[in-house]
Order: sequence, then C-alpha cells, then structure tokens
Amino acid sequence: MALPDAEEFDVVVVGGGPAGSTLAALVALRGHRVLVLEKEHFPRHQIGESLLPATVHGVCRLTGVADELAAAGFPRKRGGTFRWGANPEPWTFAFAVSPRMSGPTSYAYQVERSRFDDILLKHARRVGAEVREGCAVLDVVADDERVRGVRYTDADGHERRALAAFVVDASGNGSRIHQRVGGTRVYSDFFRSLALYGYFEGGKRLPAPNSGNILSVAFDSGWFWYIPLSATLTSVGAVVRRELADKIRGDRHRALLALIDECPLISEYLSDARRVTTGPYGELRVRKDYSYHHTTFSRPGMVLVGDAACFVDPVFSSGVHLATYGALLAARSLNSVFAGTVDEPRALREFEARYRREYGVFYEFLLSFYEMHHDEDSYFWRAKKVTRADRPELESFVELIGGVSSGEQVLTDADAVAARLRAGSAEFADAVDAVAGSTDGSMVPLFTSSVVREVMREGGQVQMRALLGEDAEPEAPLSEGGLVPTADGMLWHDPGVPPAPTHPDVPRNPDVLH
Repeated sequence: MALPDAEEFDVVVVGGGPAGSTLAALVALRGHRVLVLEKEHFPRHQIGESLLPATVHGVCRLTGVADELAAAGFPRKRGGTFRWGANPEPWTFAFAVSPRMSGPTSYAYQVERSRFDDILLKHARRVGAEVREGCAVLDVVADDERVRGVRYTDADGHERRALAAFVVDASGNGSRIHQRVGGTRVYSDFFRSLALYGYFEGGKRLPAPNSGNILSVAFDSGWFWYIPLSATLTSVGAVVRRELADKIRGDRHRALLALIDECPLISEYLSDARRVTTGPYGELRVRKDYSYHHTTFSRPGMVLVGDAACFVDPVFSSGVHLATYGALLAARSLNSVFAGTVDEPRALREFEARYRREYGVFYEFLLSFYEMHHDEDSYFWRAKKVTRADRPELESFVELIGGVSSGEQVLTDADAVAARLRAGSAEFADAVDAVAGSTDGSMVPLFTSSVVREVMREGGQVQMRALLGEDAEPEAPLSEGGLVPTADGMLWHDPGVPPAPTHPDVPRNPDVLH
C-alpha cells in the first residue's frame, strides 16, 4: 500500500507509557524499525505508582533498563501491608512468599510515574526505536485484509501517515483506536469504582524493613492506598464504589479529608502531614478505576496492550505488571513473525491466550480478595460479595477467560465459579490469619494458598527467564500445541522444533506484510 506521504516502519506503537516503551524496546533490540507516537511530552503525570517484581526483575531486565531503574533511587517495596479481612491488625504480604522471588529479587519499587515512564521511553529510544512526542494518532490505516498503519498529527499540527506491518495500541484507557481491533470493551459491574487521590508530605512510614511497602486499608466506604514515593512524599487515594460518588463530589479537598477521617489508620499516618498543593502533585484528581477487558486483543496487523486492552482493580498493584507483561507477549509474537519462525495467526493466538489468562488470574484473585473482607453494615462491602447473587458478573467472568486462564481448573458455569471463589477466599482468609498470628513472620501459609500461588506463578516465570536465560527450567506450553519462549525470552518457538536463533534478525523484506 504505497502512499507518497507515508513513511514505512516494521511496527508503529501508539503510546509511550510502560506498555508502549517496553514493546518498542524489545522489538527494536531485534533490529526492527519501530516508531513510537506519544501524544504528550514526557515527563508527565500518571497514576499507578506501585510495581511488582516481575516488571522490575523480569521484563525490565529483558529490555536492558533494570540497572538504570536500580540507580534511580526509587523506594524498595518488599510487599504489601494490609488492614483487610477479619484480623483487626495490619498484616504483611512479602514477595519472598514465593521461592521463585526469594533472595535478591524479592522486591519491587514505588515509583513516581513521571520519572519511571520517562526512563523507559528514553531507553526505548536508545536501543533503536524512533520516538516522536506531541503526536496524536487520529485513526488506523486499514483495508479488508489487515491494519496497515496510522494517521496522526505531528508536533506542528500537520497530518501524516506511518505504515507498518503491525500497529500496537498502547495508548491507555482513553485510546481513540482500540475499537478498530474489532470486538467490544466489556466492563465489570463488580469492580466499578472511583478513586480520589492526592499527595502528602511528611506522612508516617511503616516500621522497617517494610517502610517501602504499599499500605492498603479497608474502611466502611471502600479502601485507601498509601504509597511512599520518597522519604517524605506519599501518594494517598480513596477508592469508593460508583454508587457512593456523592462522597467525592464538590470540594475535593474536603471530600478527601472526610474520607480520611472515616479511616482511623490512614488518619493516624497523616496526622503530621500536609497535602501538596502546588506543582505536578498539587491537584486532587478523580480516576474511574473501572475494570474492563476488550473481547479481542488482536486482528491481522494490530494488537492491543496495556490499558487499551484491559484493566483490573488496582488493590494488588497489577496495572504496570499487566501492561508490561502484555507488551512482552506481543513483542515475542511480532519478533517471531519477523523472524519467520511462527506464522502471524499462531503467534497472535499465543499472545492473546497468555495475556487473557494472566488478566483472568488477577481478576479471580481480586474477587477472592474482596470476598474475604466482611463488613455487613457497609454498602461498599455488601456490594463486593459477588458470589451471593451477581450471577451475570460470574457468567461474564466465564466468558472472559473461556476456561483458559484457570489452568487445570475447568470452568463450566457461574455456579462453579462461585463455589471456587468461596473456597479460594476462605483458604486465603485462613492463610492471612495464620500469617498475622505467626511469631516467625513466615509467608509459607500464603504461598500454599491457591489464589496467591496462581497470581504469582507467571511473574516468577518471567523473572527466572530474565535472570537465568538458557539455564532457566524449560517452560511447558500453555495448552496443547502451544508455543514457549526462547531461551533469551525474545521470541516464541514450537517445543517440537529447534528454537529460532537469538541474534538480531536479518532485516526483512519490507514488502512481506505490506
């Protein structure tokens, strides 16, 4: 499809956040021509400041940016501390709960996203991606067979076209082009919440060695996050169900203070703090933390990653993990197509099955997590008992994952899901009680809980692959006839045939997919 005003690339990435910059780096490292179009100018504000180890020690090590992140001085996060469930005292979940994450990689970071995202985008540029900021994508260029590129306005307001074998939409929940992949965006009724958040100086810290942990605290109207971004700066947000939106309407400062007053533990931690009222952190913001997934993540020539594809409730800090993990899966698929080792339909099926599975695992974990908190007098928590009556939500969950994301467990109907959720939630609650009551701080009870073990499994695989390379244990296919990562984690290969070479690809014929 030759157009005189069009430039040609192998991949056009729409959006320069963690998903877009990760995919751009992983594809550029294989020698491919990658263009990143970002509508804003970095650094810029973004929420989602708490990371998981799989991003830090897995994906970011594969892209080559892990050492730079280590030198950036971000607070180390050993896990999460929760006032949640039946136990009246806070309890702590440590990443070292998993043998795969114990030792030197049993931590993540709390990050100022303006700095973190800027580091990742600059790294993508350094390893070969072309990055253009201030460029807003208007639409895709497509025909009956596939997506062929995008139309966008450049930083000077001129409309331009960029053609490519693949377009990757990594432009977030406000994406203008996600619907061009086909399918629809399906919202979860269970996780439709609103978050009011701001930043404070001088807030209290958890006792060492957990002073860098995220603190999540349930209260009558919902729950709070409390994230230490530096020795003195803290991100504080209240999450309430959409039916309680009146609590955050009007004067946002008064609304946030009123919610803090409802939550004694957060009130105590902020007793000597002052809210930041100037600069990039001076604004009180409202975010719709509405969980959703798109019914398809790909079509010929186009894939969705990050919040353009799916988003799930933020209580377990899964946002950046799902975004960068989806980007890793997509990069493997694109690299494999370019290398000629896997055809496009098969590569995209592998990408979608694994991505949907990981999203489904976190979704089910969070259902169980909410289910275990009991507060019969609170509308918020009564509404969170999804297994009681909300059959449509459970049926939607069955359709979401189609039996794939639960691994060996077979999903049949909403009743089967409800029964498993109740069992998993009770098992999780018992594990929390055992951890909270232990004298040696052992995380073993949590790791033996099936919902925790499942949600940590794939992240552990990514970390081990990044750290050990060829010495990592071979992975089994997700399903019969499925693909597995190569030793360097950059491509897929069929376990029944020799893997593709791990050196950068020979530049391909630009007419192969155009």
